Amino acid sequence: MKLNQKLIKNKMEKKKIIEEIDEYAEKPEEILDETDLNELKNEQKEKEAKTPDKAKTFKKPWEKEEFSMESWDPKTKLGKRVKDGKIKSIDEILDKGEKILEPEIVDSLLNLKTDLILIGQAKGKFGGGKRRAWKQTQRKTEEGNVLKFSAMSVVGDENGHIGVGKGNSVETLPARNKSKINAKLNIFKITRKCSAFDCECSEPHTIPFKVGGKSGSVEIKLIPAPQGTGLVVTNELKKVLMLAGIKDIYSKTSGQTRTTVNLIKACIDALKKTNRNKK
Repeated sequence: MKLNQKLIKNKMEKKKIIEEIDEYAEKPEEILDETDLNELKNEQKEKEAKTPDKAKTFKKPWEKEEFSMESWDPKTKLGKRVKDGKIKSIDEILDKGEKILEPEIVDSLLNLKTDLILIGQAKGKFGGGKRRAWKQTQRKTEEGNVLKFSAMSVVGDENGHIGVGKGNSVETLPARNKSKINAKLNIFKITRKCSAFDCECSEPHTIPFKVGGKSGSVEIKLIPAPQGTGLVVTNELKKVLMLAGIKDIYSKTSGQTRTTVNLIKACIDALKKTNRNKK
C-alpha cells in the first residue's frame, strides 16, 4: 500500500517511518512513494551531518577502559619486559626492588580490586556530617575561592599484595583516578602466616608477628589473631586488610585516629614491616 505525501503531516510521522525503512530495505516502494522516500533520506543525511563523529567517540577522562595488552604501549624497559612475557609474576619485580612507573604493569600481572577510603566529611550541624570519599579544601585568591578535592584509594588482590595512593584535582572523579594510579604504583607485598599462640592451622590468615606503624600523631599496633576472630579494627582499616588478604587480626591505636589519612598510612607502615625476619 502506497502512502501519499499528504498523509505524512508532520516531521514526527516522518521520523517514525524512516525507522521502518531498514526493515523493508529490499522493497521500500511498498511503503513510500519515491518522493517521500527521497525526502526522508535527505532529512536523515542532514541530521547525521549535524552530529559529527567526534561526539560519538568522545570519552570522559574519568571513564576507565578495560585493560588489554594489545592496546598498551609500554614506555619503560620494565614495561617492555612485562609485555614481552619475560616477567610473569609481580613478585619478580618486588623482590628485586625495581621501581614501577606504569600502572599497566600491575594490571597485567595482578587481578586487582579497588576501594575508596572515606577521608572527607560532608557539612552537617555541629560538625556531625556524614563521612565521604572526597576531602574538600579551598584556597583564597583575588579572584575568589579555588576548590580542590583529594581522594584516597586502596588496591589489592586479596593474596598478599596491597597498595594505597592519594590523588588531588579540581574535580572529584579525576582525583579518584589519580589516587588509583598512585595506589598501583605504590603496591608492595606482605607476609602472611598462622602465628597466633592459640591457633594451629596451616592457612596464612594473619600476620607473622606483632608489628607497629606510625604516621603523624597516630600509632597503631597489629597483633596476630587465631582463625575465626575476624578483623578487630575500624571500618576504614578493614578495607585495607581485606584487600591485603588478612582475615584475622587484633589492633591497638593511639593518637588522633579520626585523621583517617594518618591512620591508613600508619597501617601501611606496619604492614611493610611484616617482611622483615623475626628476631
